[in-house]
Amino acid sequence: MNDIKVFTGSANPALAEEICQHLGCPLGKAEIRPFADGEIYIQIKENVRGADAFVVQPTCKPVDRHLMELLLMIDALKRASADRITAVLPYYGYARQDRKDKPRVPISAKLIASLLERAGANRILALDLHAAQIQGFFDIPVDHLFATPVTIEYLKSVRTPQTVVVSPDAGGAERARAYARRLDAPLAIIDKRRVEANVAEVMHVVGEVEGRDCLMVDDLIDTGGTLVKGANALLARGARSVRACATHGVLSGNAVELIAESPIQEVVLTNSIPLPESALKCPKFRVLSVAPLLARAIRSIHEETSISTLFV
Repeated sequence: MNDIKVFTGSANPALAEEICQHLGCPLGKAEIRPFADGEIYIQIKENVRGADAFVVQPTCKPVDRHLMELLLMIDALKRASADRITAVLPYYGYARQDRKDKPRVPISAKLIASLLERAGANRILALDLHAAQIQGFFDIPVDHLFATPVTIEYLKSVRTPQTVVVSPDAGGAERARAYARRLDAPLAIIDKRRVEANVAEVMHVVGEVEGRDCLMVDDLIDTGGTLVKGANALLARGARSVRACATHGVLSGNAVELIAESPIQEVVLTNSIPLPESALKCPKFRVLSVAPLLARAIRSIHEETSISTLFV
């Protein structure tokens, strides 16, 4: 793998280092620092001419800075004559506006796709996009991985005969159904009404949850409001316990404290984005690594082999 180069910005260098350990290659050298006015200076510090370059950079908070780092690094690699540039996005920011559901709003997920292409990305490797149709916003190949192979083995170890998989909203039913099939468990759905961004009002639960151990499955946890309200609704309807699983722990504001004080038994997340120190110290949070999964995908892309074996 002499011609593979893996670089990272400042979003999640620990994940990039772990990916490189699994690939058996060093992390690419790059200098990233701010100018006095806050602009970002980037320089690739090694030869990449003809290389198969991968940039590992989740666009997590601060989203705009990490997005600009990614775009600038892609541009630098393109101008340094890298043969192919793959943007590895463990977390795809600005994905929650993927359609015009109100007058005069942007489709930000499409805009980010256009920016990545214009910067010079030849391929995208993404993990658990907020909406699968975001793949269609790109005119370059997109490999869309799911964290299911990482999380399902642990969830099988804590599964009980009374486990039921719960989707926190109707939009996530397909994701929850995939978990339910793999865990051989029934499915329930929380029907909620979102009154405004980051504010959800739980309406009612569709499915049998009384006396059962509920596993709420989502792609991300942001403020934690949806999760906690959903857990309270399940317990109010007779659920025996509530556990949650998500790929991306955005955990904005006081989300960690909100979850820590809630009746949720455990929250399973991945290291797709760095978690706050308070979450790492809280016994309710369990973090699983997606580095082996991403490393296998990067190797398959580099060697031009199928990545279908990464889906379970």
